Formats: sequence, C-alpha cells, structure tokens
Amino acid sequence: MATHDHNEHRPEPAARPQPHAAGPCAMVIFGAAGDLANRKLLPALYNLAAARLLPDGFAVIGFANDELDTDAFREEMRRAVNAHLPPNFDPALLDWVLARLEYVVGDFLDPAAYDRLGQALAAAQSKHGTAGNALFYLATPPRFFGDITTNLGRAGLVSEAGGQWRRVVYEKPFGRDLESARALNAVLRGALGEDQIYRIDHYLGKETVQNIMVFRFGNGIFEPIWNRRYVNHVQITVAEELGVEHRAGYYEKAGALRDMVPNHLFQLLALTAMEPPISFEADAVRDEKAKILRAIQPMSPEEVLTRTVRGQYGEGALADGTKVTAYRAEPGVAPDSATETYVAMKLLVDNWRWAGVPFYLRTGKRMKQHVTEIAIQFHRAPFMLFRETPVERLSPNILVLRIQPNEEIFLRFGAKVPGPELSIGSVDMEFSYQDYFGGAPTTGYETLLYDCMRGDATLFQRADHVEIAWAVVAPILDVWSALPPRTFPNYAAGSAGPAEAGLLLQRDGRAWREI
Repeated sequence: MATHDHNEHRPEPAARPQPHAAGPCAMVIFGAAGDLANRKLLPALYNLAAARLLPDGFAVIGFANDELDTDAFREEMRRAVNAHLPPNFDPALLDWVLARLEYVVGDFLDPAAYDRLGQALAAAQSKHGTAGNALFYLATPPRFFGDITTNLGRAGLVSEAGGQWRRVVYEKPFGRDLESARALNAVLRGALGEDQIYRIDHYLGKETVQNIMVFRFGNGIFEPIWNRRYVNHVQITVAEELGVEHRAGYYEKAGALRDMVPNHLFQLLALTAMEPPISFEADAVRDEKAKILRAIQPMSPEEVLTRTVRGQYGEGALADGTKVTAYRAEPGVAPDSATETYVAMKLLVDNWRWAGVPFYLRTGKRMKQHVTEIAIQFHRAPFMLFRETPVERLSPNILVLRIQPNEEIFLRFGAKVPGPELSIGSVDMEFSYQDYFGGAPTTGYETLLYDCMRGDATLFQRADHVEIAWAVVAPILDVWSALPPRTFPNYAAGSAGPAEAGLLLQRDGRAWREI
C-alpha cells in the first residue's frame, strides 16, 4: 500500500486555468545522464509541475551506466537543469521534482540491470504512490532501441496486468531506411502492443503545429479554400542557423534527409494536407495522416534527379558576422564527406483535394536564419480589372504558420496605398501566441510528455506512418548513394542554401520565400 504523504508541501504556481493533472505514474529515463535528459526532459517536468499537470503520485527513475548514487544524480541534475530554467524559476518547486528522482546503475544490454529497475519501480510505487504505472523514455542512441525493448519484455516490465499501464517512448530517428524501420517495428511488436508505443517528434509539441488542426477545422473561413482550387502551392521550411555542432558521429551516418524529412517535414506536411478526421481521437487523426503519406506520389530515379536537391555548407559568415567553418572542417567529419546538410524537394499529393498542387520542402543547417514555417500561397486574383490602372501585377495572398523561432500566424493580402493614384501594397495581419496568450516557459516536450502520461497518442507516429515515410524517401536514398555529389560544398554558411534549390521552383515559375 502506498505510503505517499498527500499533505506534503507543494509550492503553488501562478494561478491560471489549466487542464487536469495526469494520473499517477513513474517515468524511467534510459540515458538519464545524457544531454537530452538535462537540457529538455527534466526542465519539461519542472514546467509541467509549475503548471500543476504532474500528479502528486509521481517519480522519475534515471537509468544509465554512469557510476552514481541517487544523491549524486540529483545534484548533477540540479546543476544541469538550473542552466535551462528561466531566471525566475521556483527553487522549492525544483526541489519537489528532484526529491522524486531515483537512480539505477545499469548497462542497457545487461538483463540483471532490469531486475534492479523492477525493484526501483516497486519502491517508487511504495514511496510516491505511482500506482504501478510506468512510462519508459529511451533518451539513448537508436542502436539500443531494440535491445532495451526486448529486455523490458523479458523482465516483465511492460506487461499491463491489474489495470496498470506501461508505455515506451522512442526518440527519432526510427530506423535509417525502410528495411531497418520494418525490422525495428517487428522487434517492438514482439514485446509491446502498438498502443504502448510512442514514437516522439518534438516538433509536434509546438503550439503552432497543434494549432494547425484547430485553425483549419475550427474556423469556417479557411477549410473551404484549403484545396487545389484556391491553393497554388505550399512551402514547408525548416532552416537552422546552427551547424552540425557535436553530433558529427551521428550526422555523418544520417545526413539531412534521414535526420529531418521522414519525420519532422512529413509530419508537418501530413497535418497541413490531411482530410478532416471524424474526431480528435488519436487513431482518427492518425488514420488521416497515414492516408496523406500514402498519397505522396512516388518518384522514379529520373524524377529524383529533377525534383530533389542536396547541399553541403562551406565556410561562411552568420548574420551577426561570425565566421564559421565548412562542414568538412567540423570535428569528426571526413575531409571529403559526401553527407548532405541541406535537402529540398518537390512532392505531389495524389488525391482529389491536392491534385496538381506542389509541396516544396526544404531543410538545412548553417542557413541565413533559424526558422520553421508552413507557407500556403494562394492563386493570384484575375488581373483584368486592373488593366487600365497603374497597377502592374497582383501579389498572391500567403498564409504563413510560423513554428520557430516565434510561434505566430500571419496572412498577407493586398490593400490600397493611401494617395490619389491606385497603388496596391502588401500588408500582414498577424497573430502571435506571445502577444495573445502570454508566454509560458517551454522546451517543446511538455505537451508530449503530458500526452504520454495520459495515453493520448494523437501527436505520435504510428508504425505505418514510419514505414510509409521511409518508402517515400527510399528512391532518393538509392539515387543519392549511387551518384555521389560532385559539387560539395555548394552553399556558403549563412546563406539561403544552394542555387540549385532556387531552380527547383524557378522551373515552375515560382520562388522560395525569403528566409
């Protein structure tokens, strides 16, 4: 029987309307001594506690190979988390979270370590009242996903007897191609039900991403024009100012295509293009996303050559004038590396709503600016009315859903410039989350962790999503591996990307939005 003291002091956060706290559970973090845990997961748990979304019956068990005891682990986490919390954080609330941390030393491949983990979960149930529910978060290199899952199954730690739930969260990348993704899904299915598997994509924790569905389906003025009759094309941009940083070991094997396209960009595309689901239930939403991914027109090898562009950054300068090195000069990168740090492509969605509407996707490192956005460009209005006026051309209306760095939505339209002559200027009608709703500290993981605890899988990838996405990029991977790039590096750090990416749209009489 739980001995948790429900009268224990818990600091009160600032009052504001909130949803209900999640039910009691323990969260196990594999790789708890790593970067993701101290930069993102622990600060996210603090933010959830500040918003009163964590249950009283809550515990965190860190699992890693570092020789630490619980007290040393708590102090290490305190130092790390302090650096990633807002200056006005509540030390008493952080103490409340850290007091729930326990630590288990173990090798991911050692079955005996999972016995110790089972004992730690039982102790957390007794001490903190977690009700036997557990969320396992794999903040580890992907090569351990299968082994950890298999060991959890062997140790009986993912069986859901007696009404208790057990869920496992996987970070990207989920496989490195279609074959490996299928193999990994098969391993997971050997130990877990699909409803226990949460493939996480932190981009989907952003408010603007979640708001795409509300924006489209909750407003009577947008959904009627969200189709080929009114939309000329769609641009999805994920540009990063950062270089490869300390991830060269991973990035050299992955590259921009594997790292960003089958997960982040395809999820944004699916939310933008999907049909209205019959409800906001997880599988209703995920069914519609799967239909869109299946509808992406597969590319022939010849089309890969004309509809995709890859790039690698050379040396250059950032917007503030800071000089930066070329990708091939980064620590851990081969001096003749053929790994792409930029990808652009033109995709077509073969369904009734989007027939003939191109979706242009681009992502790159060491770009001019850090920005993630979805831009829907509408057809131009007919010009005949303006033939006898000084107006030379009409600009198209553009709706932009910006996800990073500032979460905002703006609509660009034409208005008459004041004065005696007829002249049209473009104006923006803007909505900023910060201005309308205020800002709450966020790492991007709060909503996702909260949804995992509540068992809401709406924002998580299903097995079929993963496999369909890899199937779409398979021809690109094949062609690129068969034909090494001859022009790398082909864009300067701090630029908008390679010139060939501009040609991708110019051939269609279009142009990328300015980054």
